[in-house]
Amino acid sequence: MAVRRDDGIHIEVSASSSGRDSSGDARTFVADASSAVGDVNVVSHAHADHTFRRTPETVVCSAATAALVEARTGATVPEFREETDEVTLLPSGHVVGSRAALVEPGAAGATDGGESEDSGDHRRYLYTGDFSVRDRLYLDGFEPVDADVLVMETTYGVPDYRFPPEPELQGRIRDWLMDNSEVPLFLFGYSLGRAQKLQRLARKATNRPLVVHDAIRTVNDAVESATDLSFPAESLADREDGALSGDEIVVLPTHLARTDWVEDLVDDHDGLKAGFSGWAVDESFRYRGGYDATFPLTDHCDFDELVETVEAVDPDTVYTHHGFDEEFADHLSTHLGYDARPLLGDQTRLDDF
Repeated sequence: MAVRRDDGIHIEVSASSSGRDSSGDARTFVADASSAVGDVNVVSHAHADHTFRRTPETVVCSAATAALVEARTGATVPEFREETDEVTLLPSGHVVGSRAALVEPGAAGATDGGESEDSGDHRRYLYTGDFSVRDRLYLDGFEPVDADVLVMETTYGVPDYRFPPEPELQGRIRDWLMDNSEVPLFLFGYSLGRAQKLQRLARKATNRPLVVHDAIRTVNDAVESATDLSFPAESLADREDGALSGDEIVVLPTHLARTDWVEDLVDDHDGLKAGFSGWAVDESFRYRGGYDATFPLTDHCDFDELVETVEAVDPDTVYTHHGFDEEFADHLSTHLGYDARPLLGDQTRLDDF
């Protein structure tokens, strides 16, 4: 068995003597790659850094993820499956359609009585993808399952990142929206995930007109087509010259917070800017985005929730990746006695997520 991070996460397992691979070579499960292709290819969710630039002939993903990938990238997903004999998808609580993957290589070689006929790898591998254990608005949190090997993202894997309870956090956001009813408000979050939650929170707090960037409207449409959720908001592109009457709540992608046209729009209407991210725990996040207010609303686990997930899965081995992967692996090894190690590769920090 080998787990490595290169282009995506690769789980290589010994082939079963009676399974579908009779060559004697290892089978490879590849998750969230941009172009690498394995025997089985998993896409956990539709954020750009987790999806294929060139789609394999068949991928394992949810129907909602397939629809969102096509809507956001223009790529066609030729065929997708929501499960195989060896892969079970589990809701990961990150964004609409996101899934963790439970990989059981021995499942395809089991007899009718449930006992395997071969000497291949029969460990259970849990790949979380990006995940959150919190119930948030229209999303249920991830529910951990038992596994022998856990491969987990650790974006906020140090104790500095502890977030308020979800009801308290959402209450603070709604209060801020209601307390600033006299000026237009500009809310910044990732186009898939937080942008939809911000629309839902804004609607819970007020009946003010909702306007969204066209990239967010595209995601709204895709989510609505794949689910029974609804996000009725006008696209900013439909407003002539981006004109606002002054009572709108405008939801925009995070990366636009410091662009000149957005800054001019905010200034022209004496508006206020708010940024939403787990990184808001750091005061520097406010200054990087030029925000008037920030809130640690995120689609990831905080430090304590990551620890609780490991304890719930109780694996023999833990592999960490993204964010504070080395620090979190060291914490698991030093303080909790787990065999834990970071997957080092061509990773970048998920500052926008």
